[in-house]
Amino acid sequence: MENITMLLKSLSYLSLLTAAASSIAIPDLPEPVSSNSIASTTVRGKTYIISAMGMGPGKQAADFHNKVWMHTLGEFGWTELPQVPSQQRLTGRAAASAVALNNNFFLFAGYTLAADGTKQTATDSYRLDPITRRYTRINDMPVPVDEAVALPYQNRYIYLASGWSDHGNVNLMQLFDNFTQGWSQATPFPGKPVFGLAGGIIGNTLLLCDGVAIEYPAHKPRNFVNEPACWQGTIGSKPNEINWQQVPHPTGKARYRMAATGVKVQGEEAIVFVGGSHTAHNHQGVGFNGQPAEPDSEVWVYSVTRQQWLNAQKSTAVMDLRTLLDVNGELYTLGGMISGQQVTNKPIKHQIELLPD
Repeated sequence: MENITMLLKSLSYLSLLTAAASSIAIPDLPEPVSSNSIASTTVRGKTYIISAMGMGPGKQAADFHNKVWMHTLGEFGWTELPQVPSQQRLTGRAAASAVALNNNFFLFAGYTLAADGTKQTATDSYRLDPITRRYTRINDMPVPVDEAVALPYQNRYIYLASGWSDHGNVNLMQLFDNFTQGWSQATPFPGKPVFGLAGGIIGNTLLLCDGVAIEYPAHKPRNFVNEPACWQGTIGSKPNEINWQQVPHPTGKARYRMAATGVKVQGEEAIVFVGGSHTAHNHQGVGFNGQPAEPDSEVWVYSVTRQQWLNAQKSTAVMDLRTLLDVNGELYTLGGMISGQQVTNKPIKHQIELLPD
């Protein structure tokens, strides 16, 4: 009986340790980084989080990198993985798209910056196994894009929505099938083609908001213009079929480079948006209008269940984001820029608190 009692106590203690480990906050990234690509996946009970590529605190062309860090939830610190390969020999990428699917991470495109300011969209994409830590090149997307939104569906498909492709924005919904390793085109995005948009998916419903469109005035240089618009897509019986409808914008004022995800909020299926900036800007945080950009603290919550926006408490202001991580029901951003265009290495927890209507 005494042995059984001791065994039960030991098991109870181990359970407490496991619970404590799972609630440990995400540690600071090894280095400040902005426009990095982040994702998380759980394999055999272990949750892995990555931060891939992006731009360091110097905010110059030489600060773009291909570094990848991985953290295992409940363990100490970050592990540096082999750098993301590049068929074009790009020394670094920012604004790539990352998503977790079928126990792997997928990294799509992004862009690099030359010393003379020339921007180039990457053409190659990779699957990263968090266990073996090896990259496998996947088939190139039909139209390489950066500053797009990557959305997983049915643990098989990945949508890449809109984005920039070397010379301009595209309205494409490019669809990757992880079973066949093939690409196809889904029903195009019906809004203005944009880059730096944000979006999430829950069930068969996705929502894409904002970003920057391009205007071409007669006899004048092109203009980069904020696009305050939200489009809801419902995926049909075939993944290539999306029924689109525009939904009212929550504020009428667009944000650039927000982070978003689909998640349950107080039992309701919702798409949550955090961070970003009202000022469209370059990689250094300077607006295309010449004014410094500052991060926003508003939280937008769109209830898919009710088909309406819900009021939410503000959160920590941060911009130059890619994805909002859902880690054990808690939402985080990693890196980005905080006030004063400062590149940060901090994980920021965004507590979603709904307010009365």
